[in-house]
Amino acid sequence: MRPADYLSFYADHFQAVEIDSTFYACPSVQTVSNWAARTPEGFTFAVKVPQAITHEKALAGCDAELTEFLKTMDVLGTKLGPIVFQFPFFNKSAFQDRHEFLDRLVPFLAKLPNSYKFAIEIRNRNWLDAEFANLFRDRSIALVLQDRSWMQSPSELKFDPITAGWTYIRWLGDRNAIEQQTMSWDKTIVDRSSELSSWVDFCYQVRKRGVLIYAFANNHFSGHAPATIAQFRSIWQSKGFPPLDAPQPSHRQPSLFSA
Repeated sequence: MRPADYLSFYADHFQAVEIDSTFYACPSVQTVSNWAARTPEGFTFAVKVPQAITHEKALAGCDAELTEFLKTMDVLGTKLGPIVFQFPFFNKSAFQDRHEFLDRLVPFLAKLPNSYKFAIEIRNRNWLDAEFANLFRDRSIALVLQDRSWMQSPSELKFDPITAGWTYIRWLGDRNAIEQQTMSWDKTIVDRSSELSSWVDFCYQVRKRGVLIYAFANNHFSGHAPATIAQFRSIWQSKGFPPLDAPQPSHRQPSLFSA
């Protein structure tokens, strides 16, 4: 398969993708236009805000960068989904405490246009509380829910983590631990059955509330992200929950890798 066909092939099997490359730099308009052209109607792109905004400038003096990024992402049209602010773990050299960070975050959020779906990922475990959740809820911004080694699971949070009419889940795992076992991401290495079963139960309850769920798996979660998604679907089905939607394959000429 040609690299140019990877995205179209992916879109035959999944309904949404989380774009990591936008974290490193804002892509060109032509690149984003190509993404849209190679995916079917109804496909969704979740995109990470460039690190120049979240890491290098930490929200200070970045209006031009954000404007450029949003204008570029607008090329996706109806295929543009969540826009994720993935913040790093902030030590005290960046912000003395969560209150100093909030002093930076609150006025920034007030300037965000309300025509987009924004999500925020916080990696300072002790910062997450009801105050953060209510801040996001007041603005219909989703709190990113993570499955990673040092962050709380939803059941461990002492507040309702659903802060919008939709939510965003990232199954990330323990990068350092799994990379000591493998650097080939073609099969499951770590058994995450128990964790995924808990996530299935959580997602079922969230869906009962009428909340739309965007969920993405990293290879570092168990060793092979597609297998993680397949296992989630299998566990969901085994519990007798209502069927999950699945993408409709395109009618392009099949390749060696197509069913």
